[in-house]
Amino acid sequence: MKTISKSIWLKVFLIICLAQIASGTAIAQSTTIKGTVTDAKTGETLPFVSILIPGTTMGTASDADGKYAMTLREDYKTVKFTYVGYLSIEKPITPGIEQVINVKMSVDASMLKEVTIKGRGRYRNKDNPAVQLIREVIAHKDQNKMAANDFVEYEQYEKISFALSNLSDNFKEKRIFKNYQFLFEDQDSTAMGGKNMLPAYIQEKLSQIYFRKNPYTKKQWVLANRRAEFDAKFVDNDGLSAYFNRLYEDVNLYENDISIATNLLLSPIANSAPTFYKFFIRDTIKTETPWLVELGFVPRNKTDMLFEGKLYITLDGNYGVQNAYLTVNKDINLNFMRDLEARLEYEKGPDGRYHPTKTTLGMEFALGEKNAGFYGQRVVNFKNYTVNQSRPDSVYSGPSEQVAFNPDVKTGEAFWAGARHLPLEKMELNIYRNVDTLQTIPSFRRTMDIATLFLSGYKSFGKVEVGPVNTFYSFNPVEGFRLRFGGRTTTDFSKRFYLETYAAYGFKDQKWKYFLSGTYSFNNKSVYHFPLNYIRASYQRDTKIPGQDLQFVQEDNFLLSFKRGDNNRWLYNDVYKLEYVREFESRFSYKIGFTNWRQTPAGILRYEKLDNEGVLENVGGLSNTEANLELRYAPHEQYYQGKLYRTPIINKYPIFTLRYNAGLKGVFEGQNRYHNVSANIAKRVYLSQFGYADVTAEGSYIFGNNVLFPLLTIHRANQTYAYQLNSYNLMNFLEFVSDHYASLDVQYYMNGFLFNKIPLLKKLKLREVFSFKGLMGGLRDENNPANNPALFRFPVDENGKPISYTLSREPYIEGSVGIANIFKLLRVDLVKRFTYLDNPNVSEWGIRARFRLDF
Repeated sequence: MKTISKSIWLKVFLIICLAQIASGTAIAQSTTIKGTVTDAKTGETLPFVSILIPGTTMGTASDADGKYAMTLREDYKTVKFTYVGYLSIEKPITPGIEQVINVKMSVDASMLKEVTIKGRGRYRNKDNPAVQLIREVIAHKDQNKMAANDFVEYEQYEKISFALSNLSDNFKEKRIFKNYQFLFEDQDSTAMGGKNMLPAYIQEKLSQIYFRKNPYTKKQWVLANRRAEFDAKFVDNDGLSAYFNRLYEDVNLYENDISIATNLLLSPIANSAPTFYKFFIRDTIKTETPWLVELGFVPRNKTDMLFEGKLYITLDGNYGVQNAYLTVNKDINLNFMRDLEARLEYEKGPDGRYHPTKTTLGMEFALGEKNAGFYGQRVVNFKNYTVNQSRPDSVYSGPSEQVAFNPDVKTGEAFWAGARHLPLEKMELNIYRNVDTLQTIPSFRRTMDIATLFLSGYKSFGKVEVGPVNTFYSFNPVEGFRLRFGGRTTTDFSKRFYLETYAAYGFKDQKWKYFLSGTYSFNNKSVYHFPLNYIRASYQRDTKIPGQDLQFVQEDNFLLSFKRGDNNRWLYNDVYKLEYVREFESRFSYKIGFTNWRQTPAGILRYEKLDNEGVLENVGGLSNTEANLELRYAPHEQYYQGKLYRTPIINKYPIFTLRYNAGLKGVFEGQNRYHNVSANIAKRVYLSQFGYADVTAEGSYIFGNNVLFPLLTIHRANQTYAYQLNSYNLMNFLEFVSDHYASLDVQYYMNGFLFNKIPLLKKLKLREVFSFKGLMGGLRDENNPANNPALFRFPVDENGKPISYTLSREPYIEGSVGIANIFKLLRVDLVKRFTYLDNPNVSEWGIRARFRLDF
């Protein structure tokens, strides 16, 4: 089970911080106004009415139903309502209270000859001029994309910053901030509608972009990079940067889908946009050249993963977008999203198409409407376009992003003052200095230390760190109560040599288990930091469940102690391992290893075979020696490096893994000769409005004769009550054994597409999830114990009946339907097993749960 402690560190940390802030933060006196805007004569509601505070830039617009709401933090006296074809109207505001201001607007008789105003009638696409216009925009997308040119290059400046948001006026007076008053010197109360902000993080990047149409290449040469960095003992700064950039990806209106907080939202000019959006012509702007049409749009279903906002379309025959404003409905099925604004600006270039000049994406995350939150903004500015000028192939070759400067040379404010396209905002000016200062404050370091212990399970003591704490106590049928204590060295001890160890004791079997490893890093970098280049030697004596192969969690995790059914067949393992790991910037890596182990059955498990007289005899154990090779290619892979695991930041690119294990008979008492080849391909498939699917295909073939069954493939089973992604959740331990197999695993997340259409469910923001797991395989006669008395027998139960089987009759199939996003962090599945139901002690149905924290 992938627990919360193994989720992306930043995501969980932000949510915990929000909860702590919310518990002690009261919002200063505010004024909330809301209401409905209607036609004074017909009573029809008016969509997209502009609502402004006179003399300020603050404002909003009514939604498709004519409703609006605004929260003001200052004592404003009036609010103004304007709408094309109607007379503007101002209404008084009573400061400091929540009030309803309904507005009835009258038609402006002087404009009746120029515009035709329609109330909220039945919307349809047929004969709708707004839909006809958006279809023209869609039809001209290809000629307005960058790929309309053979070559394009430009300079790009990007800036991403984060701040605590919606803070009360007395927030800084709290006792907890006694030592942090310097953070409030330049607090900005004008951003995001008057909400107080406290800056916390910033990163800037200057790049030169080169685009080539054929063969398609988009190369980013990074000219300079600067960011506020936290102590690497607590935070993976590279992973933090990668995760922020994954949350705040480029907003390309001309793509069918736009990534927002790791979710895909359909673009309002996607090919299928008229099916999911409603469009309205709001105004014709004749003061611009060319003339522009202001086109409003809203989702047909407010909870779907869709935008709302407005586009400014050129009437010069290109039907290009000159400006765009995107936001989301407050009812959208996005977790923790309180506010979103994206603004896109384009200018006409010498090639006649509209090139982006600036994009701004701001998102605010919070646990509630009135609580403090986190506001992040990414601004990207483009200039110095050059069109259809080719460059040497060396400019386009290599990774899609490549550094063109010495990363060890730090660029200071003097450089950036002249290099950045846009000046920093007031709230951003001192972030670099403030973050550096925070690292020196003892109370801040203690707070980070506690957070690291809670989230990753390790407590640092300088040169060593102790953990992980979730393995200190567990229990199982063989060991009974198990206590474990361990730790490892840090970079303070050495940047090249690392030690790790633990000791565990089972009170039932009264045996010690332990582990010791030594690692040498060849590139003088941490062995937990990309790119890896190290050699490691280790020895482990411990217990293991045959066929349990977990990812992102230790097998002696306390939460996995709770299991269903028969769980008394275990192994004692003594494992010696030597491995060399090498990673490359291209995200290709390889691992070469040598492993020797001895297995001794534990619990009621026995290794038995027939002797020369046909009598069943107990074999004490198994010795084996292997040579190992693993090749892995994960293009454009990003992840957050935790204390234990790399938590992937999943993208659209597939991951390929090829493994080869060779049994070395006679080497260090190895008893078998075989060749095991396996391959795995994993990919996330995005399906736009219909969610996405994680698809994994896997296969293996073991070449060799008379291979003992513990060395064959014992398929991954799960007897816990947690839903495990990489295991068969209704398969029993040791149930199926193969020497060749192929499998398919599909996890389909529909992101609420169906539940959003059900009135009683859509407010709960639940999400549908479906899964399919299929496994085909078999066991050749030469490796089947039933045909060869010299091989280990398959395990049997207390009555002598077999509990292990082959897959020769039919595939193993299980599937599930589930509800995800329960309380925004829980997934519960109803799992059904479809085949091999006559095997003993199997369940056809099961309920499994899994923590899944996502936006």
